[in-house]
Order: sequence, then C-alpha cells, then structure tokens
Amino acid sequence: MAVTGYPRPALAPGESISARIGCIERLAFSYPGSEAEALVDVSLELERGEVALVLGRSGSGKSTLLRSLAGLVPHFHGGRFSGSVTVAGLDTRRTAPAALAGTVATLFQDPEDQIVFDRVASEVSFGPENLGLQPGEVARRVASSLAAVGAEHLFDRSTRDLSGGELQRICLASALALEPQLLLLDEPTSQLDPEGAAAFLNLVGALARERGMAIVLSEQRPALPLEICDRVLFLEQGRLLLDTPRAQAIEWLEENAPAFVEPPKAASKQDGEPGEVVCELEGIGYAYQSGVPVLENVSLELCRGEIVALAGPNGCGKTTLAKLACGLLEAQEGRALCHGRSGYLSQDPGRYVVCERAEDEVALGIAGDLPRARSWLTELGLAGSERRHPRDLSSGERERLGLAAVLATEPDLLVLDEPTRGVDPERKRELGEMLRAGSEGRATLLVSHDLAFARSVADRVVALEGVRADA
Repeated sequence: MAVTGYPRPALAPGESISARIGCIERLAFSYPGSEAEALVDVSLELERGEVALVLGRSGSGKSTLLRSLAGLVPHFHGGRFSGSVTVAGLDTRRTAPAALAGTVATLFQDPEDQIVFDRVASEVSFGPENLGLQPGEVARRVASSLAAVGAEHLFDRSTRDLSGGELQRICLASALALEPQLLLLDEPTSQLDPEGAAAFLNLVGALARERGMAIVLSEQRPALPLEICDRVLFLEQGRLLLDTPRAQAIEWLEENAPAFVEPPKAASKQDGEPGEVVCELEGIGYAYQSGVPVLENVSLELCRGEIVALAGPNGCGKTTLAKLACGLLEAQEGRALCHGRSGYLSQDPGRYVVCERAEDEVALGIAGDLPRARSWLTELGLAGSERRHPRDLSSGERERLGLAAVLATEPDLLVLDEPTRGVDPERKRELGEMLRAGSEGRATLLVSHDLAFARSVADRVVALEGVRADA
C-alpha cells in the first residue's frame, strides 16, 4: 500500500512559488558499477518551515535522497541520474555543490568524515568564513550555533580529543552556522545521549518555524523525530511508498511497518547465574590529558553468558572503558584483565575497512575461510553482498558487515560500541535476538545511547556518570 501526494496548501494572495524551497521530479539514480537503482521515480516538494522525516530500512535510499538535495548526487558520486532536483530555484544537476553552500547545509552520518580543523572554534567558523561574512558576524554565528547544540564549553577544545557524540554536536553547530534555507540531517542523533537527542530535535522543530528553513531528517530511532516532524516519507528499495502528514503516517506505519512505531520487545534473558568471569576491571583510572580524568576508580566484571549495556551521557568515558576492557588501551590506574580473546566493533567500522569485497573483509580475521565468512554475512542479512565493495554499502549495512567480521572470530569477550547506529528498527530486533542466541559462550559489553534497544537485550545496564559507574 503506497500513500503519496502530500497535500500542498494553495498559495496565498501575493505569495510566490519561492515559498517552496525544493522540488524533486521523477528522480532515478544508480551508483557507479551498480545495476540496482538507489532511487526509483521519486517526486516530492519541500516547504519552507517544515520538518520532513525520512524513514526506511537500511539501504532503502534515504542517504541517497539527501545527497541528491545537496547536489552530491550526481556531482560527487557520479552514476546514472535522470529527472530533476531544484533547491531555491537552482537545478542541482547544473549547479555544483559548492555553489549551493549557504543555501543547503548537510550533516552526514559519520561526523568524523566532516571534521576539517583541529580546533572546535575553527571548525564551526569555517563555513561562515567561506561565505565571506564579516568577522563579527562569523563570531556571532559560531557562538549561537554552539549554544544551540549545548556545546559552548567545547569552544577551545581540540577536535581530536572529542568523543563521537561531541563530534556530532560540533558538526551540527557547523551546519547551523551557515543559516541555510534547507538543512539536511542524516541520522543526526545517532551518537547523542537521549537527553541531547531530545534537546536537538526540539531545536530542529523550532528552527524550522522561526527561520523558515525546510529540514529533511533521516533517522533510525524514529520515536522522538515522529513527535516534531510535520510529514513522513517512507522509502523502500528506492521507491517512495509514503508521503503524508504525521498523523496519517503513524497509522500507516502501525499497519505496514510496525517496528518503526513500536518499542522493541524484550528478548528472553539468561536463566540462573552468569558463568565464569571473562573480564575484570578494578579501580580503573584513565586520562587523555594530564589532570583531566575521563575515568576514575571504575570497577566492572563481565561474565560469560551475560550481556551488559553501558549507558551514560556523551563524553563520560563509555568508549574509553570499552577499549580498556578489550585491551586497546592500557589502564593508567587499577587493573584490566581479559581471560580469553576479545573482539571489538568500533563506533564507525566503515573507517577500518581494508578489503575490496565484503566476504574478504569478514574472512580476514578467520584465516581466509570464505565459506564461513559468507555464512556470517547471511546471518547478518547481507546475503547477496558478498562481492560488493564495503564502501558501496549503506551505513547500516557497513555496521552489520563490521559485526559479521567480529562475530566470525568467536571471541570470549565481545565489545560493541554503538552497534545500532544506522540500523533500522527491524534489523535492531534481529540483532537483539542474535546477540541473545549466541550469548552463552561469551561475555558481551554493549555501549549504546539507544536505551530502548539496550534495555531490551541486556541482562543489566551499567550507567557511567562522569568518572564513576553505577550498576
């Protein structure tokens, strides 16, 4: 069942068509070397002052849709393009992305790939300076955009010392500093803690109305975005199945894609006591800068057969503790012991891809065993992608590829840092069931801001607040 044709209000007397910021007409696009179309006959319009939420399963074309509005498709990615995309009267096929700067601003899924400068202040001022604004106006925009995302305290920090969530805030501030007419947000809350995500999405709704911006927001944690959006777009295999106001969209989702509106169901937890201790963290202390502790006197045990979720606000040390648990960092105070082999999935596994085919990436850690690698790709829902280049996969698909590569090694300690980033709700449910099914033979440490997912799958949740942990 497809529901399209978002109702457009008639133009008021004296109002020009320029009140409509964007128009896509019969857009079709395929990436280079791919026979499948990433977008198929997509048509829609965008109004100033509205928030449009884009939903869909991993690989459905959400990121491609945003790239087309930014002009990155086809100018940056190449490929086969037909139809038209117009933003603020500019045909993106004839207008380079650089010429759209200031009109369109984009926050991508991976904030690490957007950072240019070493200092936060320089990073946020970069866009306004390139628009040729006066120094006083640049300073005003930097201060107001950092304040808008709650990151004023990061003004003098080095971007290299920021957590993933803090980096995401800085990239958000950089986009807002351009004061664009069209703001494109590709999973902007994926690395934000729940409080920060709620604050940002409320800000997004307010900015759309106050500044008259159109905002297109793609998310895989739809509960909060559904509260602030005006309309919902739903993509499936590149086709626009749904384009309708929020209330009607929720009814459609409940009937056709319930995982996007229902909270995850709790998986069956382990019976009885956990097994032997696999990882011991005792009195852990760690600091990246002298005199500025990230962790202080933190103790935690991880036992075979249990899943432990590590929660807490951005910058509180969750990733640092995860790296200490699996031996990627050495404790500066206290002791960290792992009894057996550990496997670690980073926040952005796509950054560590070294092979040109997905099956080879998984086989890398298991002595080149391709049949076993293909089995894990199938287990993670990537059957058919064995010979694809990992960088041609969507963000959610790359996340699952990284997970397959780690699980294939059958570690005694499995450490997952934000494993649901870019993963759609249906795949999250499958991931939870798979982690539970294989939990008996290992200890699992799950770092996540996705509290609904963490609570549905974990035996216990440990909250890391500041420099201490509370079970």
